[in-house]
Amino acid sequence: MPQPLAGRTPGAPPRARLPHRPTPRLLSRLLAVVAVLLGTLLAGPAPAARASVTLTRVSDFGTNPGALTMYVYRPAGLPAHPPVVVALHGCTQSAQVYADNSGLPRLADQDGFLLVLAETGTANNPSKCFNWFQSGDNRRGQGEALSVRQMVARAVTAYGADPRRVHVTGLSAGGAMTVVMLATYPDVFSAGAVVAGLPYDCTRDNSPYLCMNPGVDLSPGDWARRVRDAYPSYTGPWPRTAIWYGDQDTTVAPRNATELRDQWTALHGLSQTPTRTNTIGPDATRQDQYLAADGTVAVEVDRVPGIGHGTPVDPGAGSEQCGSTGAPYFPVSICSSRWIARFFGLDTTEPGGSDPGGSDPGGGTAACWTASNYVHVQEGRATTSGGYTYAGGSGQNMGLYNTFVTHTLKESPTGYFTLADAGCP
Repeated sequence: MPQPLAGRTPGAPPRARLPHRPTPRLLSRLLAVVAVLLGTLLAGPAPAARASVTLTRVSDFGTNPGALTMYVYRPAGLPAHPPVVVALHGCTQSAQVYADNSGLPRLADQDGFLLVLAETGTANNPSKCFNWFQSGDNRRGQGEALSVRQMVARAVTAYGADPRRVHVTGLSAGGAMTVVMLATYPDVFSAGAVVAGLPYDCTRDNSPYLCMNPGVDLSPGDWARRVRDAYPSYTGPWPRTAIWYGDQDTTVAPRNATELRDQWTALHGLSQTPTRTNTIGPDATRQDQYLAADGTVAVEVDRVPGIGHGTPVDPGAGSEQCGSTGAPYFPVSICSSRWIARFFGLDTTEPGGSDPGGSDPGGGTAACWTASNYVHVQEGRATTSGGYTYAGGSGQNMGLYNTFVTHTLKESPTGYFTLADAGCP
């Protein structure tokens, strides 16, 4: 019988380490995962000391049935009624570690959003993982899911945040918990970004280890039904969802990116064939986008080449760079947090403050972009195939894919690009 863990809120149900007693096969899988974890933690010299991001702990955010801790990063000069991004750390990590390395605080400064970081501890889970696999924590109105929901409510009342622009992202167990929040509170979160997470309610009839690796194959309809079961009376719309995976991940198999895609495209009533495919970032990350009828990017899958388990970062001061490698599970690659903020519609660094995700807070007016074909592709406004560049949405041929060919693109509606005169529109 699973052993309950100490440290729960009085009156809360006891919490098991895992929903099932591991079989010898599953125990061997667990030991393999632990070995990988310990090897990563113990290998090489300790990272150099660096200044930590200053977080504010918030203690009075509700009944907190999941016994979580709430932290806030509030940028100086935060605008009135700012959007919110909730961040959920991975196993063995903390809110501070995720703030220091993910690059999200820097983006909060640049883009003007309130960053809320939820933290779990060893009293909840020996490895400090969010308990995405436990029914006491992954259902609406209870456990850790309700605690995160209460943090959002506190952000709205205490900081004047905009309840219509609440987003969530997380890594690994935090990524799986991100999916939990999108499924159980689709009326709260407008969008989410899942980094190395898993489809919602995979552990209804499977071990969490099996869900992690090699993964579980269900039909898109079956996956979607599990989300609908989380809040049966909800009639939509469903949150927009971005899915990030390293193609060398051996902890949470990349197969889960496909299963997540199936789950969320089915919820949006979309085909599992991407509307358009882009190559983005310094590492040629493949980005598949699935557009709704109005041109909104409803689901996005970003497959990062050459990295394993973690949140991809690209340390540096460039506009497309962010993050640090000061802790395990932040591999050098692409600044995923910048692209996630862009997907959320929070990125103000692009000319015109366009929202590639489709929220179009400026009222739906056309945006104009003048850049080289290379930059257009890197920014997701165009795609490349066979050495040529094609405008996103319209598919117009823009010529050779390089830095020497320049074009102006008109974006209208959001996410649909056409060739335009330099004056645009």
